Amino acid sequence: MRKAWAWLTTAGTLLLLLLGTAAPASAHAALLQTDPAQNSVVASAPTAVTLTFSEGVTLAGDSVRVLDPAGKPVDTGNPTHAGGKDDTATVGLRPGLGNGTYTVAWRAVSADTHPVGGAFTFSVGAPSTTSVSLSQANGAKADEVVSALYGTGRAVAYGAFALLVGAAAFVLLCWPRGAATRSVQRLLMGGWVALLAATVAVLLLRGPYERGTGLGQVFDLSLVRGSLDERLGTALAARLLLLAAGGVFLSLLVGRLGQEEDAEENEIASTGDAEEDELRRLERRAAERPLREARLALGAGGLVLALALAATWAAADHAAVGIQVWVALPFDMLHLIAMACWLGGLVTLAAALRHGGGAAAAERFSKVALVSVACLVLTGVYQVWRGVGSWDALVDTEYGQLVLLKVGLVLVMLGAAFFSRRWTARLRTAPAQEVDQVDVTVGGRSGEAEEAAADDPVRREQLARQRAAMTAAGVRKAQDGTPVQARLRRSVLIEAAVAIGVLVVTTVLTNSPPGRVAAEVAAASSATAPAPKTAAKSVELKLPYNTGGTEKGAKGTAVLTVDPAATGSSQLTLLVTDGSGQPVDVPETQVSFTLPDRDLGPLAVALTKAGTGRWTGTAQLPLAGEWVAAVVVRSSDIDQDTETKQLTIG
Repeated sequence: MRKAWAWLTTAGTLLLLLLGTAAPASAHAALLQTDPAQNSVVASAPTAVTLTFSEGVTLAGDSVRVLDPAGKPVDTGNPTHAGGKDDTATVGLRPGLGNGTYTVAWRAVSADTHPVGGAFTFSVGAPSTTSVSLSQANGAKADEVVSALYGTGRAVAYGAFALLVGAAAFVLLCWPRGAATRSVQRLLMGGWVALLAATVAVLLLRGPYERGTGLGQVFDLSLVRGSLDERLGTALAARLLLLAAGGVFLSLLVGRLGQEEDAEENEIASTGDAEEDELRRLERRAAERPLREARLALGAGGLVLALALAATWAAADHAAVGIQVWVALPFDMLHLIAMACWLGGLVTLAAALRHGGGAAAAERFSKVALVSVACLVLTGVYQVWRGVGSWDALVDTEYGQLVLLKVGLVLVMLGAAFFSRRWTARLRTAPAQEVDQVDVTVGGRSGEAEEAAADDPVRREQLARQRAAMTAAGVRKAQDGTPVQARLRRSVLIEAAVAIGVLVVTTVLTNSPPGRVAAEVAAASSATAPAPKTAAKSVELKLPYNTGGTEKGAKGTAVLTVDPAATGSSQLTLLVTDGSGQPVDVPETQVSFTLPDRDLGPLAVALTKAGTGRWTGTAQLPLAGEWVAAVVVRSSDIDQDTETKQLTIG
């Protein structure tokens, strides 16, 4: 049994470490469009930059930053919501911006409390080199250590909630006398302490996680104060207050129910007189009435407290945004309570089976688990429909794939629960197995053996070792119980092990964008995407040149190939040949493009030598229109020629 518990603990630790060290999942408010558009080239400098998201966002003073090619800020600061719409962010730009490539770095908090961020560029007049790195400007990625600790804290909070609520429900509904058992008290206190510690840790880590800073900012009171002003911070503060009330509840639970005895273990012996037996039963019921009333009051108070704790998750996560919030919030709370009663109850049942819980407690929990599973299925189906939105998103999005993984783990748990119910039924009907009391004898005559060993120290020591070994065997047998109990414990441990995986997947789900959001982002991207370049073909321009020199290559033809002749990135090939049509090397070649109608250019292209008389490069032509290609060929230090030719890009 110790090996099984060790395996369960190790598996849980590994899964939590796996979750904590995983890369941060993408957040939930997705960027749908920007003005100016990403990677676009505008003829004149805009007066503001506007971003539109898939859901509402909360903005800080530095949520949107605009940097010029030299990396200097050119925004006016303090972004606001455009037109009062909470799913937008806009910031003004300083007047008189010059041509070049500008970088926009943004960071905000989505309506479901997850931080989002990113970066993109746009150009004024023509693209240019920039000293700003997108990877550095992108504020979406949190510090790896902070992200790992934050994710682990959230996972521990889920597990601690399940243990705390599940153990309390098991005591109230299945095994009231278990409140006096040391192992159950440890589970209750362990769940309460772990949830308290995880909540404080998440609150302290929230600021650095949201802003992408390191552990050095964990105790920054200004960040903590800012976190408390957010929806999640308010929920965490409320959870801490509820846990204070939970401490009082646990003291009452242990103090009151710890005095109650199981009726099955204290049956009133029959006296043979029906009137006497009935009178004794009435007296016992009258004596138990205060305990029943206390149990009912504790159950009602515990339910209210559990629902309030569940609300601190529901109000700050997926259920709080999107469609049908008024239905999603109570369903999410019920889902969490049912999950806790099932998973936390499993752990408590495993402890109860080792400390006298018996068949009655297992049978009651079987009914509680059945109701919990039914509630999980009902609320889970609604959550999947609300979050995924379509059959395609169920397999094509990360959220849908995680849902399928969670469903698979739950099915495994149900399979283990089926066997647990079978062993529970057998435990109820199987006769109790008494612990054998073995007399230590020698040759079948214990008295004679003791007399013979009285004067023999060696024999007396041997007899003592035999007696100690048989006593230890009896204790182990009493702890293990019947074979049916041992099998039931094993199936319960399997359920609990798989439950750890369910909790991990649930935590990852809360950090993944719902399928509906992913589909909305994909639709917006396709709507704003440029038309496919299926009609674009490569264009070859032949430009005869004469530098006026007498050296080799002073006169010939420059053949410029643009593939494709379309907006965006195009591959260039420049071949320089002499009068006989053979490739010839020259000291230098240059290629540039100009769009006269839009007063754009010249846009120079960096060329790379690719062989005798051959150069290659990549051109970025942002707009469609009638462009002019200019080719410069230099045959000596003083001899060169520039030839131009028009080509259509579009």
